[in-house]
Amino acid sequence: MSQPFEIFMTATPGLERALHAEALENGFADAQLTMGGVMLMGSWEDVWRANLTMRGASRVLARIGSFMAFHLAQLDKRAHKFPWAETLRQDVPVRVEVTTNKKSKIYHAGAATQRIETALRENGYQISADAALALKVRIDDNRVTISIDTSGDSLHKRGHKEAVNKAPMRETLASLFLRECGYTADEPVLDPMCGSGTFVIEAAEMAAGLHPGRTRHFAFEQLASFDADAWATIRQNSPRATSHHFYGSDRDAGAIRMSRANADRAGVFQLTTFETLAVSDLQRPDGPPGLVICNPPYGGRIGNPKLLFGLYANLGKVLQDRFKGWRVGIITSDAGFANATGLPFKPKGAPVPHGGIKVWLFQTGPL
Repeated sequence: MSQPFEIFMTATPGLERALHAEALENGFADAQLTMGGVMLMGSWEDVWRANLTMRGASRVLARIGSFMAFHLAQLDKRAHKFPWAETLRQDVPVRVEVTTNKKSKIYHAGAATQRIETALRENGYQISADAALALKVRIDDNRVTISIDTSGDSLHKRGHKEAVNKAPMRETLASLFLRECGYTADEPVLDPMCGSGTFVIEAAEMAAGLHPGRTRHFAFEQLASFDADAWATIRQNSPRATSHHFYGSDRDAGAIRMSRANADRAGVFQLTTFETLAVSDLQRPDGPPGLVICNPPYGGRIGNPKLLFGLYANLGKVLQDRFKGWRVGIITSDAGFANATGLPFKPKGAPVPHGGIKVWLFQTGPL
């Protein structure tokens, strides 16, 4: 595949625009906003770079080809002739995932999967239901589009965060919420309910210019198109100095131990401070104003919702009294909780799925 092909970066629903802005910042100049993510035309080097550098993308799919098929026999024939060798290795197992819709004459995903798997086997490839490498086939209006999930594990698995608290915020989602709050890696960030430290560590990594995928492996390393030398060059990453510091606190001492361990593994321990504190004991750090961002408990996630209004009210009072000039971002499932803070929130954005429910970002300008 020497010609450019479609690359699709998947986004958390509701945050596609934030992912598009990130793609443009990362040098993907022709990236286009589309339903469910961002699409661009590019090369395998672009695929590798997207997996390495995109903080908000959940996965990176490479669309390696397509053809028309109006019945199963035609699907079988064209799958046998497809140039699999350009992308797949015969010594690396793959799993096949097919989706169809009612606009296509081939509507039975199971039958389509069977035909494609047979074509692959008869061309010398291994099929395994639990293979790390996924071949994604979409049959839409009789067009069969074949993609490779080049990421493998979801990209929120950075490779250096081991300890997680209950109801954790995924790193990909945290990075997009930071972006939605106007964070540009040039100000301090504080999370007063930090859990396992995700917001604080993401912000510190961004300020230090660290690639999010620097310590993990990707599915594309098992493809025929992979070039280890070129990948080694792309992976080179020189951290930059930052004058800002990043703060997390939580009343749970175990959460603070997790946060410190995660920050150490991420290489940003010196840029962060984590303390065991109740919200009422929170103090503004020395230095310039920045961003307070947190994902407090909410009823569908933790505890009795009626008991949480006091927590939100206390948080709002502490922030208004002690954090003049700082901006605030709060992620919660209920506008009532946000309103209990008494903070002057801007109109909320789109709903975002998190932990099986919908949440919203409520944010302010400088207090």
